[in-house]
Amino acid sequence: MRRIADSTVRRLSLYLSALEAFEAQGMTTVSSAALATRGGTTSAQVRKDLSFFGSFGKRGLGYASAELAARLRDILGLKRAYRLAFVGAGKMASALVNYRGFDQRGFHIQAVYDTDPSVIGQTWNGVTVRNAKQMVGDLKGNPVDIGVIVTPADAAQGVTDQLVQAGVKAILNFAPAPIMAPPDVSVKSVNLTLELEALSYALSNR
Repeated sequence: MRRIADSTVRRLSLYLSALEAFEAQGMTTVSSAALATRGGTTSAQVRKDLSFFGSFGKRGLGYASAELAARLRDILGLKRAYRLAFVGAGKMASALVNYRGFDQRGFHIQAVYDTDPSVIGQTWNGVTVRNAKQMVGDLKGNPVDIGVIVTPADAAQGVTDQLVQAGVKAILNFAPAPIMAPPDVSVKSVNLTLELEALSYALSNR
C-alpha cells in the first residue's frame, strides 16, 4: 500500500468537513477552488491529494459533493465505529469525553481510567471512571481500538506500556512527553504547548 503523508490525510479531513458544510447549504457540486479555500491550500494541491486515491470529478464541472464525501469517509475509515479508552481523568479529559462530536464521527468512548480516588466512580457522559489498576484486565476482556492518554508527562510512558500490554494498536497522546511504542502500534501526539509557541512565534514575527 502506498505511504500517504500525514499532511495529506489531515487535508482530506478538512475537505470532508467542507463538503459536509456545502451539502448542508444545498450545494450538489463543488470546485477544487472551493475545497482549497476551506482546506487552506491550492486547487492544484486538492487535485493532487485526491489523485492518490483515484479519479474524482469532471474538468469544468467540479466534484459531486455527496459522492466525494462518501468516498472520503471510506478512505478515512469512517464507515465503521471505533472504541476509545481514556487514561487520565483531569479537566482536559473531562472536556474531551463530554464532547458530542466524537460519537457523531463514530468514535465511541468505552472507558475512562484514573488513579485519583476523588474521581474514580464519577460518571462522565454515561461512562464511569474506573481505577487504572483494572485497565489491562478490562481492555483484554473488552478491547478498544484507540487509547487516549491525558496524563501528566511522567505517567505517559507507563500508561503506553499498559495499553500495549492490553493489545491496543493506536494511541493518541496528549501528555506533554514523547512516548515509545512497538512498530505495530500507531501513535499520534498532540502537544498544546508546542502549538501555542508556534502561534507565539507567528505573532511575534508578523
